[in-house]
Amino acid sequence: MAFTDELTFFIKAGDGGHGVERWLREKFRDKGGPAGGNGGKGGDLYVTAVRNTHLLDKYAHKTEFRAENGESGSNRSQHGKGGEDLIIEFPVGTILTDIDTEKRYELLKEGDTILLLKGGQGGLGNEFFKGPDNQQPLETTDGKPGQSGTFHVELELIADAGFVGFPNAGKSSLLNALTNARSKVGAYEFTTLEPALGSLHGFVLADIPGLIEGASDGKGLGHKFLKHIRRTRMILHCISLEEENVLQRYDAIRKELGDFDQQLLSRPELVILTKTDEVSEEVISNAKNELSGKDVVTVSVLDDELVKKLSEEIFKRL
Repeated sequence: MAFTDELTFFIKAGDGGHGVERWLREKFRDKGGPAGGNGGKGGDLYVTAVRNTHLLDKYAHKTEFRAENGESGSNRSQHGKGGEDLIIEFPVGTILTDIDTEKRYELLKEGDTILLLKGGQGGLGNEFFKGPDNQQPLETTDGKPGQSGTFHVELELIADAGFVGFPNAGKSSLLNALTNARSKVGAYEFTTLEPALGSLHGFVLADIPGLIEGASDGKGLGHKFLKHIRRTRMILHCISLEEENVLQRYDAIRKELGDFDQQLLSRPELVILTKTDEVSEEVISNAKNELSGKDVVTVSVLDDELVKKLSEEIFKRL
């Protein structure tokens, strides 16, 4: 199933129930007093954040959400039942934007809950209007409509550290080795077509699909996945030593990140040179010299000792 991180929905709180005109009918009272009850309030609509990155997949074919309407009043002064509130769950990191007003709502922490739309008030029955000068009121009011809007829903993953780099740089292999993730691995470019998450001793690591030059302008997977780097605390640059010029690769990725969001350039970072087992010691040494002044680690075969070492390097910077 494809990873869903953007959707648009029509979302509506419940309408208030109508007030009604009713009259008390009892034996020996041909025409009793007014007895029309008020309508019930429409249900409010809330959104809440949960830890389920793929939750938007469940909503992929849904076009709207509606809270329950309030019921109309009835006879014998009975008020209508209020509509049940609706709580919609979204993944942590979700941003909802009202398309008409451009107002944004952010769900950044698990358990964050926002009253998004208020249900309409119930209408008034004719009993409400009874008074000394109005013994037989005919007036009633309709329930108010619940608030509504069309919302653009966008997920920006929240992770402690994110692997970035050109396609086939070994990001997925590193994520799988360091965490319990099962990211797809292959000996060809763009194996990863959706972000993948894994947990490393409580820290969340994200494998961001491979970038290409021009990604900040929408080329390749472009903005669709660059946005997921926005909320990462630390950038892990993966550069394959199969590349002839590692500094050029590093600078190219940095440029794409900066063109997309300048704040990304100030995040802590670690450069990970991958596939060292496929090149000579001279190539490794030259690559480190090219990247002089930057925090650099090298990885080859992913054994337990290497995983431990790399984990320690990441922890130092988180």
